[in-house]
Amino acid sequence: MDALSLLLLPATRPARPALHLRDAAAAAAARVPPPRLPWSRAVARRLLSTSVAAVAAETPRAEDAPSASGKEERFDWLDQWYPVAPVCDLDPGAPHGKTVLGLRIVAWFDRTTAAADDGGGEWRVFDDSCPHRLAPLSEGRVDDKGRLQCVYHGWCFDGRGACQFIPQAPALGPAVHKNSKACVASYPCVVQNNILWFYPRSEPEYKEILQRKRPPYIPQIDDPSFVTVYGVRDLPYGYDVLVENLMDPAHVPYAHKGLMRTRKKEDPGRVEFDKEGGVPLKMEIEETNVEGFLSMLDRGFFKFVAPCTFYGSPLQTPSQDDQGKEKKKKQPTVMLVFLCIPVSPGRSRLVWAFPRNVGVWMDKIIPRWYYHIGQNAILDSDIYLLHIEERNFATVGLDNWQKACYVPTSSDNMIITFRNWFRKYCKHQIGWATPITNQLPPTPSKDQLLDRYWSHVMQCTSCSGALKKMKVLEVALQVASVAVVGFLAVAKGTVVTSVVQRSAVVAAAVLCFAASRWLANFIEKNFYFQDYVHAYK
Repeated sequence: MDALSLLLLPATRPARPALHLRDAAAAAAARVPPPRLPWSRAVARRLLSTSVAAVAAETPRAEDAPSASGKEERFDWLDQWYPVAPVCDLDPGAPHGKTVLGLRIVAWFDRTTAAADDGGGEWRVFDDSCPHRLAPLSEGRVDDKGRLQCVYHGWCFDGRGACQFIPQAPALGPAVHKNSKACVASYPCVVQNNILWFYPRSEPEYKEILQRKRPPYIPQIDDPSFVTVYGVRDLPYGYDVLVENLMDPAHVPYAHKGLMRTRKKEDPGRVEFDKEGGVPLKMEIEETNVEGFLSMLDRGFFKFVAPCTFYGSPLQTPSQDDQGKEKKKKQPTVMLVFLCIPVSPGRSRLVWAFPRNVGVWMDKIIPRWYYHIGQNAILDSDIYLLHIEERNFATVGLDNWQKACYVPTSSDNMIITFRNWFRKYCKHQIGWATPITNQLPPTPSKDQLLDRYWSHVMQCTSCSGALKKMKVLEVALQVASVAVVGFLAVAKGTVVTSVVQRSAVVAAAVLCFAASRWLANFIEKNFYFQDYVHAYK
């Protein structure tokens, strides 16, 4: 198997908190090495060897198991870290607006606290609302002093959220910029695994939240022997549907037909086969609690760390044996890391990171936007299915999910476990950070559902940069084709005298024009919109 195909393994598909208060003394960003997640490779190897039936037994309801304290546990959506975006997709020279848990935030790079000689700085996350007239700060700019400036009236803020300058205030008048009402709420944030995370509470008591609680940490991403491909995309369906879909490996050969390579497995006693190659999938659920659960597959594992992180490896790749002795040869490893972000009802965002220690050389010659072509095609192929599925769920009610959905096989075990978790600890509700109407938006046209430009390209520095260069090349090819024809008309009978020469010039013009048309079609399909019709796959 080639290294690129390892990113598209069939075990999953590539497929998001709460009062917010303005506070002058808000939390600053920090880069602190976090602890590893509490799972052991030795335990994973032991669990992996456990045999499981191909057909799922009746799954008990999660609420039937009382907590150790006898009290009902509830998941606190506001006491969590949420990813904003990969740092590679954040331009330090401009603010970036995002919505998480219904909360509008702005991320920007603060150089006001950096030493003048080292050119450093830190990422900050603010409430995306200027205290003056509530204009969005994400539409602002970073000024020449490194402050975040609101472009409506020019108010400037430092990294703590304190107002530093109000142009309309007289220099010899009262220092109105020092009033607490002139401050903007600043949220604790940290860069970890090359991803910017934030904590959705701005009160002073949460300033040191990193000392108590940290984002989930994936050590392979920071391992220098690994390379990681990052990506981000907004999706027109909700958080719970996104997580459920990522936990469903059985849909891969059907919903993503022709896009992902699948391995054919033997199924003793089977007499009917389809060309897609769907087979029983073995998985066993372990360690289920309010913080998530672990799922062991027949050849690997996946772990859900609530609310955002779903990661694992389709292959078991231990680096040490039980006695701690290192293996003589390092095992090839591909990790699939998905960060599922609730944006608003019917909207979610997926951030993915695929660290691997195989085919490392490929990253030196293959740009990130090229990987995104295939990854976006995979997301496109089931967007419409999931968008409509979510509305069907709303019609029957999530309380009736297990009655409305027939899930008899072990391939649905992760989905059932997640739905049980969502019911027991969340009551089928996301704890939005702001008052919000829990109503799904209307269904747009299919070209809007499958839009790539606003949902991905404009958020991805690699894809947006490639798009600009391709558009320049497209225009250059068109100009060249016209210039060649003009040259032929002027030089006819002088420079271009023979039939062979005229034919060569005409061929060059035709090739330039054809190349420009091919490039225009490539741009449209890969950076804007390409329909996906399952019937013809």
